[in-house]
Amino acid sequence: MSKTISADRLRSQGAAILVAAGSSPAEARQVAANLVMANLSGHDSHGVGMLPRYVDAVLEGGLSPNAEAKLLLDAGSVLSLDGQRGYGQVVGEQAMRLGMARAKEQGSCILSLAQAHHLGRIGHFAEMAVAEGLVSMHFVNVKSRPVVAPWGGADGRYGTNPCCIGVPLKDRPPFVLDFATSRVAQGKMRVAHNQGKTVEPGLLIDEQGQPTTDPGVVVVPQSGGLFGALMPFGEHKGFGLAVACELLGGALTGGGTWHQPTNSARAVINSMLTILINPDKLGTQAAFETEALAFIDWLKAGPVAPGHDAVLIAGEPERAARRQREVAGVEIDLGTWQELVDAGQKVGVRLEQ
Repeated sequence: MSKTISADRLRSQGAAILVAAGSSPAEARQVAANLVMANLSGHDSHGVGMLPRYVDAVLEGGLSPNAEAKLLLDAGSVLSLDGQRGYGQVVGEQAMRLGMARAKEQGSCILSLAQAHHLGRIGHFAEMAVAEGLVSMHFVNVKSRPVVAPWGGADGRYGTNPCCIGVPLKDRPPFVLDFATSRVAQGKMRVAHNQGKTVEPGLLIDEQGQPTTDPGVVVVPQSGGLFGALMPFGEHKGFGLAVACELLGGALTGGGTWHQPTNSARAVINSMLTILINPDKLGTQAAFETEALAFIDWLKAGPVAPGHDAVLIAGEPERAARRQREVAGVEIDLGTWQELVDAGQKVGVRLEQ
């Protein structure tokens, strides 16, 4: 069972909860808009269903409303910032604006952002960059209860550690590749669990390290208070990329890596290493524009495989989902809706049914 809610209503109700949890109206609107954009993009795992966890994190003291990104180092084309456990949607944008300005001026920027609360959909930051004609690469780690098993391992040892690459395409929508290094995002398992669904084989192991199709093993404690784990995508290759994201996004930024026993804290701490490149300053702008389009056209000109409508590039499914959901509304399962209602009650907000 589910209910369909307009994007505008989700934004306003989400913002009301965030204000009651301590955010300024401007911050609340920014975070709520970012979450709803994830829903509109088809990524409900990063949408308003995260609000209950944010409220818990604020109440526990792991998330600091109205915090700003603090500049720690300015070395020209290298910037280092501390997110101070502020909303990642806010401090992430602040960091990106600084980095993009520097890349436009100097040709590139290596941007380090440590200790932000949950950054949300990393593709949002790539979309910011490509809108300014910049190429961007993002490596992110997750400091929270470890939910992904190493390739060859039998319990969770690290987070979903997303990787994202954005490439502008002249006079066309951009290429935006944004994915978790687990076979599926943790939030998608939360949604499936709330919907009472099982998932396809190969995504999960239970608390005993055995394969399972029950998403609840990574959402609620199992026997002995243990959790199961997600599997890495691409076997050893995806695992290797996840380790790279931990080393670059966590260790290199100074934000830290996960190497401690599991705890019950609700905060989700992200650190992100971003590389921004200005093709114009690189001196390859004309060739870049021509060759990028030629390659995309080449991909799309080939035959379409049975079961597919077209060859799609990264970013196209999200844009199609936005067009559809902005008109039709966002479908929220009743389990997630009840969690939102409960979160509102914790801070004194009664959501309209």
